[in-house]
Amino acid sequence: MTSYGEASLQFICIIFCAVLFVFMPVTTAFTAAPLVYLDQESSSVLRIGLNATGAETLDPHMAAAFNDRVVVDMLFNGLLRYEPGNAPHFEPDLAENIPESYIRGNQQIWTFRLKKGVMFHPGPNSEAYELTAADVVYSFRRAANPLRSRYAGEYKGMTVEKVDDYTCNIIMEPPLSPVLFFSKVADYAGGFIVPKKAVEAMGDKAFRAHPVGTGPFQFGDYKMVKKLTLQVNERYFRGRPQLDAVTVTFLPGKGANYRAFSNGEVDVIRAGYEIDTQRNLPKETIVDVFGVPEVALIHFNTSVKQLGDIRVRRAIAHALDRNRFLALFDELTTTNVYSPIPEPYLPGGLTEEQVKELELDYPFDLDKSRSLLAESGFKNGFSLDVVATKLNHVLKNYQSLKAQLAHIGIRINLKIVDHSTMHRLIRLNKSAIIIYEAWRPNTDAFLSRFFHSDSIVLSGKNPDTNFSHYREIDNLVVLAREEMDQQKQIRLWEYAQAKILEDMVAYPLHYRKRVYLRRDYVDYGHSLNSSMALYPQVTEKTRVLK
Repeated sequence: MTSYGEASLQFICIIFCAVLFVFMPVTTAFTAAPLVYLDQESSSVLRIGLNATGAETLDPHMAAAFNDRVVVDMLFNGLLRYEPGNAPHFEPDLAENIPESYIRGNQQIWTFRLKKGVMFHPGPNSEAYELTAADVVYSFRRAANPLRSRYAGEYKGMTVEKVDDYTCNIIMEPPLSPVLFFSKVADYAGGFIVPKKAVEAMGDKAFRAHPVGTGPFQFGDYKMVKKLTLQVNERYFRGRPQLDAVTVTFLPGKGANYRAFSNGEVDVIRAGYEIDTQRNLPKETIVDVFGVPEVALIHFNTSVKQLGDIRVRRAIAHALDRNRFLALFDELTTTNVYSPIPEPYLPGGLTEEQVKELELDYPFDLDKSRSLLAESGFKNGFSLDVVATKLNHVLKNYQSLKAQLAHIGIRINLKIVDHSTMHRLIRLNKSAIIIYEAWRPNTDAFLSRFFHSDSIVLSGKNPDTNFSHYREIDNLVVLAREEMDQQKQIRLWEYAQAKILEDMVAYPLHYRKRVYLRRDYVDYGHSLNSSMALYPQVTEKTRVLK
């Protein structure tokens, strides 16, 4: 017979469990496949630490946050992939080769032949099965659906047709050059291929919590927000990966990633953009500095009266010293840039020499600056209201801007807010000047989203990040997008950037590379020059040598 005390204790336990279930964070709903528990002393396990609160979604078509992309990159493939550590170059992934297109009427046809024997991981409601063209058709139609994909806009004008089980045609109307098309079908954003059977068996909501792909690793489990485990895919089409498993530990809080790394709890961490020499790092630490970088531009809001005058914008440009901004950051991670597109990383960017030859570099010259202000009727300067983020690395640029413009009588009234509020306010046209750091997968995306009139904040057809309210390169952007000759396309992109600089609607500041720390026993299996994924990719060749 159960005593009164025992019954009370059982009742309390039942209530506690019920409350815990109700208030359990959403992320703990990630379901687990049957997990092979690994002895980390005898197994090859890579331990990654991320300075983040957790994973939000592991559906590759919905994953936009950095902490989600790190994981989905190991679980899925595209038809093509960016060469690991050598973006933006491409190589075949699920496709047998990189095809050439042909034109049929107004349509451009790309024929992809799939590798045979590529297996999707088993899912909670589906067995492992072979990838076919039906999955490719399903994936791109899903990527184009704004209700199921955050990248739907990239897939307008694309039609995908199955030819046979291992062949499909991707039809583009209008046609695109290879440099613009390949990024749509590569292992990035909407280009990841998902399993039709598994997604339909689970539904989108469950798929976000238990992803099923073809990648070198498959989903293991996700424990109470803290740690996510990926197991080796023994049937990976490139051969069994070198690692037995990967764990991703989420380490929210200032310095938590450094502490975990120093204590030997994780093998790899992101170090932001700075090489922090003050940290007590282990002697065997390797510092990796690589692209692709975040590019910082100063956008001038031409809807503001003073900034609507080109002489004022040019006066500001002559009052700024790039090297003063540059001195705020680590010289190993940060480099001056002279055009909106970073020339070393994307076609169409302008070098420092090209910009100086065009006399569009706006050398530091306070006398020239004051003369232009006087000519424009603002001899005594003026005030501007500017919204800034609390993020230190961006705030430092705003503070330097304020100090430098004070020399010509322009007074910057900084309103410093949290980062999400800043994003909201600048898209509501509440700031006269915006310093924005970003990366985009190709030159067309950069120019379209920051400088085409469709993207003007508030008033554009598709409001996005055209903070300057610029309209003067619309034709060049469209002509370049539709140009099939790659050299002519690059030339049009160069013209567009020269026009942006001539009109001085955006002042290029610098780009900042990524910084990661790893123990010396971690070998990524590839060189690390640049990664489109913004982190060191873990592939079938990644090893832990201990």
